[in-house]
Amino acid sequence: MSTISENTDVTSPWKEPKGAKILNVNAHVHTPYSFSAFKNITEIFQLANEQDVKVLGINDFYSTDGYEEFSQRAGEFKIFPLFNIEFIGVNQKDKEKGLRLNDPGNPGRVYMSGKGLNYPPKLDEPYASQVNEIKQEVIKRVSQMLDKTNILLSEIGSDIKLCMDEIFEKYAVDLVRERHVAKALRIKVFEKFVSVQERTEFFKKLYDGQMPGADLESNVSVENEIRNMLFKAGKKAFVEEGAKAFLPIKLIKEIILNAGGIPTYPLLADDAKGDYTAFERDKEVLLKELKDRNVHSVEFIPNRNNLDLLKEYAMFFWKNGVLVTFGTEHNSPDMIPMKVETRGGVDLDDELKSLSYQGACVVAAHQYLKSKGQEGYVKENGERNGDSLQPFVEIGHEVITKFIQ
Repeated sequence: MSTISENTDVTSPWKEPKGAKILNVNAHVHTPYSFSAFKNITEIFQLANEQDVKVLGINDFYSTDGYEEFSQRAGEFKIFPLFNIEFIGVNQKDKEKGLRLNDPGNPGRVYMSGKGLNYPPKLDEPYASQVNEIKQEVIKRVSQMLDKTNILLSEIGSDIKLCMDEIFEKYAVDLVRERHVAKALRIKVFEKFVSVQERTEFFKKLYDGQMPGADLESNVSVENEIRNMLFKAGKKAFVEEGAKAFLPIKLIKEIILNAGGIPTYPLLADDAKGDYTAFERDKEVLLKELKDRNVHSVEFIPNRNNLDLLKEYAMFFWKNGVLVTFGTEHNSPDMIPMKVETRGGVDLDDELKSLSYQGACVVAAHQYLKSKGQEGYVKENGERNGDSLQPFVEIGHEVITKFIQ
């Protein structure tokens, strides 16, 4: 196995070993342990296998409970597993400034991922209790939204009633989120009302006389509309998130590092209009800000982004020594391809496919080195281990190749 060295130029292209193949990677997929387009983890690996994805990263909110099953299926399908996690936190200083980071609707709020956590998962106290408290806060809020939804259903004379225990039993595993409530309601409505006309009348009543705009034969369209009409800010079943629902970003980074992972900033990048949040608008300023905050890894969900703009940002960060990964999330009812694409279903080009694989190799190397009691891509204090990505790419390539063969 290769060893870490300090003398590789970070901007030099990866010299692929003779006969090496650039593998398809999806480094960010949610499972039913948070919310997922998939019914179970096996279904995730089946689709990955069909689309020739050879490296797959679990990335659930607040939870590592799916790791064991994910690891088992990875072994069965010979698809290399990356063990990740995701949090939603807040940076108070950014909030006070009104600065929008990677949540365009909420100043100071930050999505933060951890890449390459320890497997089996291990989290010391008080961190384990703090993560569990956050999960309970999420469930408490969703339970209140469910209660408000039941009141609305009663007010329009419907005998449909939602039950938290039933949602856990049928649709959720470790965490219930508002998407689960929308799914449960859509299923009950579709079971009770078969025709489009009946469904139209029901939702018109539920939406205070407003005609539904969703395709009432589409699971995805209806669930998305239920969320928008009932659960968003200002709507009748909305419940505001309390202060306890968001940990400080500093603490989230400590939790990720304690769990053996790499603190990672999920970069929104360009939206459909080509706009960026204030925090992300200038990539050179963003690079400096992330390094000042001791964050040395970013990830993209390319189906949000224009291919050329994505490439501009992704290559810039990689060439400046920042780990870059790509994923699809699958954190909605939409069953999009498992193979990573950019906005409009445009495939990654060869350079981005190579970059995607190299990024996954760095995470794989980090996991491997940590499992051997060594320092990985980042040290326990979050600082970079060395000044080059390439030695980790080489180690990770060996680890992945041995696993899938």
